[in-house]
Amino acid sequence: MNLALTVLSGTAEPEFVLVHDAARALTPPALVARVVEALRDGYAAVVPVLPLSDTIKAVDANGVVLGTPERAGLRAVQTPQGFTTDLLLRSYQRGSLDLPAAEYTDDASLVEHIGGQVQVVDGDPLAFKITTKLDLLLAQAIVRG
Repeated sequence: MNLALTVLSGTAEPEFVLVHDAARALTPPALVARVVEALRDGYAAVVPVLPLSDTIKAVDANGVVLGTPERAGLRAVQTPQGFTTDLLLRSYQRGSLDLPAAEYTDDASLVEHIGGQVQVVDGDPLAFKITTKLDLLLAQAIVRG
């Protein structure tokens, strides 16, 4: 990502950048359109999200449950994540200097780290990550119809 942003910074920048995970191969075009629409509406950082259906537990290194976060305020984040080019460049320039790569799991977390606001839009269940054999089987079944 840093290399792509370095190339962008030396050009006539596009107004927006979308960052997408290729493992989300079935992402519907309508989801991409929702992210772009929110950027055009004036939001500088946008992520698609889904509500959680599972209960989430905070667990320590020894496997002891520390607590149960309130599910109502939690969301699963998807891609593409959209940003104004300027904000994403600043986030990588400042945020990646302060944080080890292991401490940010997506581009939006770098924006959050430098104090930027991230807006959510509705995600789509079809934008799931294909990372396990079960995910692949599900994706194949969806494609086959």
